[in-house]
Amino acid sequence: MTTQIRTAVRLGLIAVATVSLAACASRPKPAPYTPPPTSGTTTPPPAAGTPYTPPPAPGPVSATAIPGSTQDFIVNVGDLVYFDTDSHDLRADALPVLDAQAAWLKRYPGVQVRIEGNCDERGTREYNLALGARRSNAVRDYLVSHGVSASRITTISYGKEKPVDPGTGEEAWSRNRNAHSVLTGGTR
Repeated sequence: MTTQIRTAVRLGLIAVATVSLAACASRPKPAPYTPPPTSGTTTPPPAAGTPYTPPPAPGPVSATAIPGSTQDFIVNVGDLVYFDTDSHDLRADALPVLDAQAAWLKRYPGVQVRIEGNCDERGTREYNLALGARRSNAVRDYLVSHGVSASRITTISYGKEKPVDPGTGEEAWSRNRNAHSVLTGGTR
């Protein structure tokens, strides 16, 4: 009698397992999400069961920056000039940017600017702080010589403490040797 009970229990467990698997296998998969149509569209909704495809990304924004704003300064003038290794001499490619900065700052006389001198990761902390200070002062002196009041300009050196590019190698180092002009007040 014990053998018959064991056999009955085994058959019962097999039956339960079979029914459970059959129940799982027979469930239909849910249809992919299809967003409701928005009002005013002329495109018909997709057929049921069609996978959702997102709409195309919007094109570039055509609005221009507000004149006198930080965005205007960055987009239309430029806020970075670059330096050669171990140098604080202004490069030829920096002069048009600095001329544009001077003209923009003269156009908006209430704007205050901070020139941040930066260096690449090579060299000691002290050396790079001194070099960053010479770089920020070179930019300040250029702007002042082109009609921007010195009282509107502050300078600071971050040395190698605030890299633009955290990478290592000449490409990253060349981006980190810069003077960054940051508008600190008076913008729209």
